[in-house]
Amino acid sequence: MPDPERSERRLRPAPLLFEPSEAVADPEHFFDLESLDDPGELLARATELALAFRAATDRAVEFQAVAAAQLADPRRFDRLTAEDIAHRAEWTEDYARKMVEFGRDLLRGEGRGQI
Repeated sequence: MPDPERSERRLRPAPLLFEPSEAVADPEHFFDLESLDDPGELLARATELALAFRAATDRAVEFQAVAAAQLADPRRFDRLTAEDIAHRAEWTEDYARKMVEFGRDLLRGEGRGQI
């Protein structure tokens, strides 16, 4: 039988903490994982970090989409074209159009998450 406490913990990714500047200067340093000797603990913490980074990536993409939709809003006098948005975000024009649509869905509350 699965442990409900462990399942709940897995659904909440580890918080991403900013590393001290001296740690960032060391290329071998990564969220103090290199200091863990126990492989079980290393796997658990590395997995938490991987989940946190995935969740952060998904959330950041949603914010990109909302921003793209807002920038392309035809009601704005300074609205941008898909080409302009693609240039700013270093995307292809086709991807920019898809992100604008995704952002519009999110703003209407129809997307995966709600911003």
